[in-house]
Amino acid sequence: MAAMAVALRGLGGRFRWRTQAVAGGVRVAARGAAAGQRDYDLLVIGGGSGGLACAKEAAQLGRKVAVVDYVEPSPRGTRWGLGGTCVNVGCIPKKLMHQAALLGGLIRDAPHYGWEVAQPVPHDWRKMAEAVQNHVKSLNWGHRVQLQDRKVKYFNIKASFVDEHTVCGVAKGGKEILLSADHIIIATGGRPRYPTHIEGALEYGITSDDIFWLKESPGKTLVVGASYVALECAGFLTGIGLDTTVMIRSIPLRGFDQQMSSMVIEHMESHGTQFLRGCAPSRVRRLPDGHLQVTWEDCTTGKEDTGTFDTVLWAIGRVPDTRSLNLEKAGVDTSPDTQKILVDSREGTSVPHIYAIGDVVEGRPELTPTAIMAGRLLVQRLFGGSSDLMDYDNVPTTVFTPLEYGCVGLSEEEAVARHGQEHVEVYHAHYKPLEFTVAGRDASQCYVKMVCLREPPQLVLGLHFLGPNAGEVTQGFALGIKCGASYAQVMRTVGIHPTCSEEVVKLRISKRSGLDPTVTGCG
Repeated sequence: MAAMAVALRGLGGRFRWRTQAVAGGVRVAARGAAAGQRDYDLLVIGGGSGGLACAKEAAQLGRKVAVVDYVEPSPRGTRWGLGGTCVNVGCIPKKLMHQAALLGGLIRDAPHYGWEVAQPVPHDWRKMAEAVQNHVKSLNWGHRVQLQDRKVKYFNIKASFVDEHTVCGVAKGGKEILLSADHIIIATGGRPRYPTHIEGALEYGITSDDIFWLKESPGKTLVVGASYVALECAGFLTGIGLDTTVMIRSIPLRGFDQQMSSMVIEHMESHGTQFLRGCAPSRVRRLPDGHLQVTWEDCTTGKEDTGTFDTVLWAIGRVPDTRSLNLEKAGVDTSPDTQKILVDSREGTSVPHIYAIGDVVEGRPELTPTAIMAGRLLVQRLFGGSSDLMDYDNVPTTVFTPLEYGCVGLSEEEAVARHGQEHVEVYHAHYKPLEFTVAGRDASQCYVKMVCLREPPQLVLGLHFLGPNAGEVTQGFALGIKCGASYAQVMRTVGIHPTCSEEVVKLRISKRSGLDPTVTGCG
């Protein structure tokens, strides 16, 4: 005890023993920590989807669990509640605003189906934002209730390591809290990257941490970046009627199939989103009238140009939320390049009883469902006698652009790089959704392709689907691909008529045949 107290005083005298008020005085709650009697069986740092999944799973297995979570406000001052990126500034509000944009398209289709709807129909950002934000707040509350019901202790503190079994945080009112645990899981996720080398970027720009919590419409918007976050945000902004421009320095949707990525861009461009290709911003200034003047450079010619916008949204990637954790005091190793935490196949860090899951980990998909499953499996190994490991192969995902892009498995580029061009067969086709026909919608980018091994039985390596409800379609086929489906098995699967997902089981044209892809349809 004395040794630990001396060590803590050596850290600038900032740390105190965690105390709790009781009737008749104050008792020391962490008195047994130095002797090996720790406060919790499991301490989870991070209250996002992965961290909460860990905590709830451990509590169900009868363990004493605590969660610490704290949201550092964005540079703009935006803050939110329990639930992490997905719930507050990611998947949930994104999908709801995407739905708002899709509804706008359906309203424009409605007269073709006999609905007498006066056109154009205006959109009210404030009403949409309030509804989305209220739903998110209900999820925040729901997570707190679930933790309470499972007797998981929740601390709204910003935690940092004191040693390999102990973290310290400061609660409201300035009281410092020490928490110790036998096992610690780090699930702090990441935050949007700001291009701090660009003049005015931090002062005048926003990120995905802010866009979903704006009370007023962002107006004419410049989205900088070509990530799925950039394209999804630009897509729903265009869809609700805002003047939207995307600035792309290199390639769109890096890491995804590039043919599909190009078609996503083509569809967005043909439906109103403007693109500045091969350009990089160099300066953002606020004009006297409040508008933002952005200066950028053409990366090929070196020529400068400017434009005026109401909002500049940075979507140029994310950084792991590790810098304030004092990981070095616990001995946890990170990548020198990315600052992400290095783990093994069991999610273990360089310290035997400290683990990490989700976006904060090097080499893991930055997807909510993978963090949740990895967290649950980890806890089952720790406390439930399981030996099951997380399988990161063939994880399905969807980019919720106006025309959705769902995929599972390898891209065409990855398949060729891994197996060689001569060993890869790609079946593909354009198609026209039945619901597009009456309204006369453009279906030129509705497309599906299946990447297979050429040798029998032609195992499916990847599936890529561009069209309505891509997430629902991809989720269903992901199970078959996970189970090792072959091209022949998919072709023997009876389709559901007339649906877009039926097009996957109708693929007959191979890219190497030299024929144009067929235009199929639900007619």
